[in-house]
Parts: sequence; C-alpha cells; structure tokens
Amino acid sequence: MSKTILITGASSGIGKETAKFFQAKGWNVIATMRTPEKEAELTQLDHILISRLDVTDSSSIDASVAEGIQKFGCIDVLLNNAGYGAYGPLEAFPMENIRRQFDTNVIGLLEMTKAILPHFRANKAGTIVNISSIGGQMTFPLGTLYHGTKFAVEGLSEALHYELEPFGVKVKIVEPGMIRTDFGGRSFDFVNDETIEEYQGTVQKLLTHWGSVGEQASEPSVVAEVIWTAVTDGTSTLRYRAGNDAVELLNNRKAQDDEHFIGKMKQQIGL
Repeated sequence: MSKTILITGASSGIGKETAKFFQAKGWNVIATMRTPEKEAELTQLDHILISRLDVTDSSSIDASVAEGIQKFGCIDVLLNNAGYGAYGPLEAFPMENIRRQFDTNVIGLLEMTKAILPHFRANKAGTIVNISSIGGQMTFPLGTLYHGTKFAVEGLSEALHYELEPFGVKVKIVEPGMIRTDFGGRSFDFVNDETIEEYQGTVQKLLTHWGSVGEQASEPSVVAEVIWTAVTDGTSTLRYRAGNDAVELLNNRKAQDDEHFIGKMKQQIGL
C-alpha cells in the first residue's frame, strides 16, 4: 500500500518540488495551498490530491486533513512547509505584519501539527517534518521577526521530539540555506521606513549582500531530496541541513562563540 504525505505551501518552491519528488517515488500526495484553483502542474499528476488550506484558517486545516484521510485512507507524513520571511527594521513594522509572521510560521505550524496528531496517535506511527532554516540557528540583520519564528520552530520541534517518540511518531527539522525559490517575491515581506535614517545604511548593505550570495543559491530539488532522506532513513536524527551553504554556515556557527561569528558576519555584510 502506498504511503501518503500532506504538504503545506505546495503551490511553489520547496513545497511543489517535494510534492513532485514524492509522487515520482510512488507516494500519494496531499498538496495543499491557499488557491488550488490556480494550480495547473500538479493537477496533471496521478495520486495527487490538491486541497485548499491556509494555515491561518482553522476550518481549512481540519477540512484538508479529513479530505486527505478520506481520499487515501491514511496520512503517514506531515510536511510543515508553509511560511514566508518578514525582514526590515522592527520599528518600521506595523503590529498587523508582526502578528501575521508569527501566525503563519509558528501558530499555523502548531495548529497543523495538532490537527494531525490524533490520527498519528491512533496509528502509533507518523512523521512530522518541519521546515526551519539556517535562520533557525543563526541570524542576519533586520531579521528579528523571521528569525524569531524559525528559532521557535527549532525549539518546539525539539521538544515535540521527546513528546511524540513514545507512541511511534518522529519529528524532523530540515534547515535549508539559500534556496532559489519565490522567497524574494510573494513569500517575502520587506518593510522599511526611509524616514528613519539610522537604519538605512544597514538596509542597503544587507540587500547588496543578499544580491551577491543569491547567485549561489541551491535549487528546491536539493531540499526535496533532504526531506526524502529525513522521512525514509529510519533513524531518530532530528536535524538535517539542505544546501552546501547551510552545512558551511552552521558548522561555523557551532564552532565559534557569539563574538567571533557575529563579527565575521558583520564584516561580510560590510557593517
């Protein structure tokens, strides 16, 4: 019997690439997105259910989980991938944007996980894969909100690892580096107030730095392959890095104290 994965944020980038990867491996895929009527590519593939889900909408979460179970009989893996990045000076952000960042990247992930847990408990099996980031272990300037959410994902995932293991449920964290996705478009919320002059030097230097390192970004397929490994390797490994830059940066972060790592980061950005 084929296994089934439910993926949030499957309309583009890592989510869509992972949906195609698992489908090609013979899995059933519940590909969820906010506007399924706009999806054209995944609808052409067998064993894929396109389902409407917005992680900030509780009713859509419950409906999508129920629809997936009804269609395929069982869900074996939940991939919490939906999210976006909010960057910019904290002082410039309206509270509405701040709440949206945490509602999407943290509260939505928790609610999605809560919705699937009764099913996993009943089956005494299941795997939860949470997409974090190198930004869950280290930070860039102006990323107070984004890094706050990804550090939260790291902590809640590690705690859940203890909590769910006794009844056969695994928790995995995938930490991508710079990936060539829509993160700089609709999945990116950059807020700046140019009238606050004190921040503008940092803003310009960070954007310039990102422009240079962005040329070396990995493809989303790199992350899909790491997710596949996390789901199928049969180990209790908690964290998986995705992309050569993720391996290098996180190794450096682990090896250096705060002063040295942050000092080198500032030097690279030109601060």
